[in-house]
Amino acid sequence: MPQPRIAIVGAGPAGLTLGVLLHAHDIPFTIFELRQKPTAEESSQPSGMLDLHEGSGLAAIRECGLYDQFLKHTGDCAETQKVADKDGTILYSNDDDSGHRPEIARHALLAILTTPLPEASIKWGCKLLAATSTETETETELDFGPHGKHAFDLVIGADGAWSRVRGLLTDLRPHYAGTQSVTLTIHNITTRYPRLAALIGRGSFWALGRRHGVITQRGPRDSARVYVFLTAGDERVAGVSKEELLGDDALLGRFGADVQELVAVACDETAGGPGGAVDVKPLYMLPVGAAWEHKAGVTLVGDAAHLMCPWAGEGVNLAMWDALLLARVIVQAWGAGRDVVRFQAALDPLLRRFEEDMVVRAREKAEETYSNGQMMFGEDGANALAGFFLSVAQ
Repeated sequence: MPQPRIAIVGAGPAGLTLGVLLHAHDIPFTIFELRQKPTAEESSQPSGMLDLHEGSGLAAIRECGLYDQFLKHTGDCAETQKVADKDGTILYSNDDDSGHRPEIARHALLAILTTPLPEASIKWGCKLLAATSTETETETELDFGPHGKHAFDLVIGADGAWSRVRGLLTDLRPHYAGTQSVTLTIHNITTRYPRLAALIGRGSFWALGRRHGVITQRGPRDSARVYVFLTAGDERVAGVSKEELLGDDALLGRFGADVQELVAVACDETAGGPGGAVDVKPLYMLPVGAAWEHKAGVTLVGDAAHLMCPWAGEGVNLAMWDALLLARVIVQAWGAGRDVVRFQAALDPLLRRFEEDMVVRAREKAEETYSNGQMMFGEDGANALAGFFLSVAQ
């Protein structure tokens, strides 16, 4: 009897974590990733920062045997926090950098998770066009267009918000969350813009008001990632100029001079100079408590299973936690028999329980995330968030 064929669709934190853990137990698999393989230079570029939590993201890193390597990449963004109102007046500041929730650049996290994997185990530049059940319903066919069609006995959808694997299990799709996002970057902020660097500090900074927010994090190469979040009923905005963003009272026109300068500098750098437009992207989410009818040989992890907004920092942690627990399930089933029939028979009840537990975990974090968003982007989000941090500190 042939060995089970396992496919992981998506080489994000969830897919790569699962791959590392399966590889550690000599279980064969193939990861298919839409992106081309990043170069070392691309991996070193500024990217969004991720804070990993005990019991989830950090537990997965430790089980992967990568904790020491992970720590080498956690010096770019401190865990310090500042909360300001729309005028830039600081309402809360915490200089604690104890390492409770260490920050790592997304590019760096993906790089250290990729390193232990055999080069042949990841197929880069493979776009999944369709996923269909075969007539036997014991295997799934994945169509990668010019890269061919391949059948697998277990398919894990780690393919993000618009997962094609999800379509095998449910017709649920993400819905607009009511928030627009603009992502900007300032390079070498300490040397070029020392006053702005002092304003935002060494870690995370929030300036909130009028149901909008400017949120920053320090990053690699002395960079600052600047996120502008706009509460908006219309999801069909493609781009916005600096003048529109800062001149419209319905957007950031009534924010203070310091916060406006921060956004203006970040817009000019990201747009390649004054007058250019920056991309506006709507945020999406799956329904809180999203679930599906179990199907043998197919499952989901990460955003494919429980996409939510970034208001609690739980997305990557849930994704890596999913991967950790799913890896344990697969290892247990693999030990029951390495032929397809015995593997699938052992796996199916374990996979069903994994999915039931994952829905419960995700619902709790999604409810927390929604509550945080309501607090941060209310009419007085700055005071609400400052008060929350003060209550936690006490």
